[in-house]
Amino acid sequence: MKKELPKTYEPQSTEKRLYEFWEQSGFFNAEVDPDRKPFTIVIPPPNVTGQLHMGHALDETLQDVLIRYKRMQGYSALWLPGTDHAGIATQIKVEAELRKEGKTRFDLGREAFLDRVWEWKRLYGGRIIQQLKSLGSSCDWRRERFTMDEGCSRAVREVFVELYNKGLIYRGNRIINWCPRCTTALSDAEVEYEEQPGNFWHIRYPVKDSDEFVTIATTRPETLLGDTAVAVNPEDERYTHLVGKTLILPLVGREIPVIADEYVDREFGTGCVKITPCHDPNDFEVGRRHNLPEILILDGDAKIINGGKYDGMDRYEARKAIVADLEEGGYLVRIEPHVHNVGTCYRCHTTVEPIASKQWFVKMQPLCGPAIDAVKSGDIEFVPDRFAKNYIHWMENLRDWCISRQLWWGHRIPAFYCADCGEMTVSKDDVTVCPKCGSTHIEQDPDVLDTWFSSALWPFSTLGWPDRTPELDYFYPTSVLVTGYDIIPFWVSRMIFSGLEQMHEKPFDKVLIHGLVRDAQGRKMSKSLGNGIDPLEVVEKYGADALRFTLVTGNSPGNDMRFIYDRVESNRNFANKIWNAARFVLMNLTIDDDALPENLELEDRWILSKFNRTAKIVGDNLDSFELGVAAQNLYDFIWDDFCDWYIELVKTRLREGGAPSESAQRVLVWVLSRTLKLLHPFMPFLTDEIWQALPHAENVESIMISSWPAYDPALDFSDDERDMEKLMAAIRAVRNRRAEMNIAPSKLAHLTVQSHEPDLYRRGEAYIRRLAYASGLETITEAPADPSGFVVIVTDAATLYLPLAELVDLSAERARLEKELKKAEDLLASVERKLANPGFTAKAPENVIAMERDRAEKNRALVAKLRDSLARLGQ
Repeated sequence: MKKELPKTYEPQSTEKRLYEFWEQSGFFNAEVDPDRKPFTIVIPPPNVTGQLHMGHALDETLQDVLIRYKRMQGYSALWLPGTDHAGIATQIKVEAELRKEGKTRFDLGREAFLDRVWEWKRLYGGRIIQQLKSLGSSCDWRRERFTMDEGCSRAVREVFVELYNKGLIYRGNRIINWCPRCTTALSDAEVEYEEQPGNFWHIRYPVKDSDEFVTIATTRPETLLGDTAVAVNPEDERYTHLVGKTLILPLVGREIPVIADEYVDREFGTGCVKITPCHDPNDFEVGRRHNLPEILILDGDAKIINGGKYDGMDRYEARKAIVADLEEGGYLVRIEPHVHNVGTCYRCHTTVEPIASKQWFVKMQPLCGPAIDAVKSGDIEFVPDRFAKNYIHWMENLRDWCISRQLWWGHRIPAFYCADCGEMTVSKDDVTVCPKCGSTHIEQDPDVLDTWFSSALWPFSTLGWPDRTPELDYFYPTSVLVTGYDIIPFWVSRMIFSGLEQMHEKPFDKVLIHGLVRDAQGRKMSKSLGNGIDPLEVVEKYGADALRFTLVTGNSPGNDMRFIYDRVESNRNFANKIWNAARFVLMNLTIDDDALPENLELEDRWILSKFNRTAKIVGDNLDSFELGVAAQNLYDFIWDDFCDWYIELVKTRLREGGAPSESAQRVLVWVLSRTLKLLHPFMPFLTDEIWQALPHAENVESIMISSWPAYDPALDFSDDERDMEKLMAAIRAVRNRRAEMNIAPSKLAHLTVQSHEPDLYRRGEAYIRRLAYASGLETITEAPADPSGFVVIVTDAATLYLPLAELVDLSAERARLEKELKKAEDLLASVERKLANPGFTAKAPENVIAMERDRAEKNRALVAKLRDSLARLGQ
């Protein structure tokens, strides 16, 4: 039974009430159901430290649109939620809290510190989940997971041990990226490169027992403290005589060899390269090939060690001191300004240092091959497909993944060391007795795993793996991953190779990539710029539906979008327009069902055919992940076709003879209720609130569990649709021309229609008279002999004639036009005189001359238009 809607839509109170109703009713829940197809999305788990930002809002909205669409199509649609423990970010948060108390994590000790982090997680960790709910996210919250919950932790250990036993995880001394501020190793994916101004310092290295020297150039002069060789290309004849000889390292006095290695590009710089094995990845490889000593000269805080008088200095302080000493000693040749790409920590943006360190690594080459093939073969598709190239390029150039982190919060590495015999045991279970010597003096590796290690297992660990659960069998592989292009290296690539390695099956069918949400000026939102926009504030002011629709309509796969408040207001107005249209329909209803009538008028067949076409187009758009296009198509249909045209067309039928037309009511309700279904994935709150007020045959409590409207060939009234469009074109053309002439709607005029389809326009006379403000209608098949005195309007299918005498006072209009023409002609003459003056054109700036020429052109066009208007008035 229909119910009344309030005069205005109040999203704040409506959204909270409806969300509680949906959640309590279990509408979000997905079950293993052999009779239905599964559709699965695993949420990119936001950091447990997270505060909802616009990037989250976009990501979650796109996922929710897809999951609601598939749920209405009858799929068992699972959107699996959860959060990430965010190792570095969370530890930094809690350490900041401790600093306020004058403490460090070392004051507490590891166990007490971890208790403190878990307590922090209990207090604040659920905040972002509640924020996601305010957007309308229809996740199956019963299945919420956390990357450090018991099941995910078990999966992490299982994978680590399995890869270790296969030789795919190893511990070794290699060059890693080190963040001195976070004091931990970082993977290559966690390093962001940015251009920074710097210098090339050109330094002389003397040849021992000779007056000769070689010149090297470096951007990091402090690292010479760790130099153990200088390399040249074996084909470089300039230095052949020096290979095997010894150099004296400036300031240090250490003797280092000249070596030949093909790594050196003889065309670059001087062709001589200093080799610092502990502080450069290429130098490290050269050093290993030539058995060079490895001298570490930076500690975890990026302070100098093994550097003599420079010990204890910060890296930049040491750089300044070393450059001064090089200059004083006559070793500094010159300083050359140089802008170069510098690696920074993705978390704190500190410049990272390449440092040789004993860490845990995943051997990537064996894992990358199948992961590359899965994308190249099309088994996994990127949308848009251009991102497949980015992914493949990344995977083909991937070094071994450093997975150990010098943190306390995270999955502790399951490696155990015997203090007595040194035996290392890697085990799924904690080791308390050494399997080699029987000692009980066992210590676990202090490091934790990279946060992305556990995130890489997300598509299957969240479904119960390593157990073969019914959910894992049914919902895996997942259907689509929705994520930003910025975490393809961090997360997408690692999920693909992890899924293929552990499950022997891809983790998802498709990867839908979206861009960033930027501010109105196109800038990235950041704390430093102060241009971040809180989506919760937007929701509070405009409603979640307006925000969601703004994010979707501004989005196309893979591209960044600008967030503009005017668009949010426009979409709030769109919601209000739908609300008012629904109120109009409800106020004119006397029926209690939405069955279509047997007899349909032309406008009924038109709107049904337009809806049918829109349903097909929107479904096709969603299937191809063109969510923004789908939303725009819906906007156009609702605003233009349904609200502005169809409702206007049937108003007479609803009011004639005191009894509203039942057929008009039925078509209105039928189209409105099904249009709300198409719109529901985008604007879930508004659509359900209205839909529940409308009569409908489906015996369900909410639009979100109703059926998705499918294209129906029986509703393809293409001929009627074309006919109606011709009538609408005529009405639109007349209204536009009258608006241009500032003629009030109350001023009616007889309309003559010349067309080869006179019957069509006679059938549409009622529409034309009412909507084109016609006092009468005449149809002709030939043009009138004398069209003067008429306003002539042309459409694709007809020529329309409006008698000027019925619209305006001809003598007054002629006087007005003559006055306007005189003014325009005088102005044109003045501008043309100025442009004909050589003194003006010779001395005036080019932009001023161009502006005057533009004025002349515009006035010429105005004069021509006014003369034409006068000619049309006749004598």
